[in-house]
Amino acid sequence: MTTLFIYPGACSLAAHVVIEELDLPIEVEQVSLTPDSPYRQLNPQGRVPALRLDDLTLLTENTALLPYLADLRPGTPLFAPAGSVERAQIQGWLGYLATEVHTGAFRSINRPERFTPDEQAYAGIRSKGLERLAEALKPIEARLSGQDWLVGNRFTIADAHLGVFVGWSARAGTLLQAFPALQAFLGRYRAREAVARTLAAEGLA
Repeated sequence: MTTLFIYPGACSLAAHVVIEELDLPIEVEQVSLTPDSPYRQLNPQGRVPALRLDDLTLLTENTALLPYLADLRPGTPLFAPAGSVERAQIQGWLGYLATEVHTGAFRSINRPERFTPDEQAYAGIRSKGLERLAEALKPIEARLSGQDWLVGNRFTIADAHLGVFVGWSARAGTLLQAFPALQAFLGRYRAREAVARTLAAEGLA
């Protein structure tokens, strides 16, 4: 049985949403991410999401997993045909979210200890991360100011990924007050039945 390994509320939420959207026959298993977790024997990186296939091949990283999952349902509107401009646009947003938003901003906000052992510097690192996040969200805000979704004006795997980070941003004080299009996006995202089921399954409803 193919299994998706997740941690509640982590970026693995995007892959979980796609499984729900496409009604894929994939088991979802919550794991611990502590240093001594047995999960590290399966995935030494100790990160989620990870997808274990029937032959025990392990796939990681949302930029790879989300296209892979969508391709399990050929023709799904959540993705686009190989060689199409829309497919490249969707993958472009996946890359932007993974680099500029997740690693470029949220890593500083959520994991300041990765940048210095000096706890007194954590506040400054988090503050700089919030500045980076605001800058990274501006192109997305502009994109969504005239349409509901990132590509093709339909929900795609790029939106499944974006919803994770907009949800995180909503918890970052008053940050989203400056981004009305993203606030509206978050409402549409959470109103989707598959997203609601996923949040409930992860104990986040």
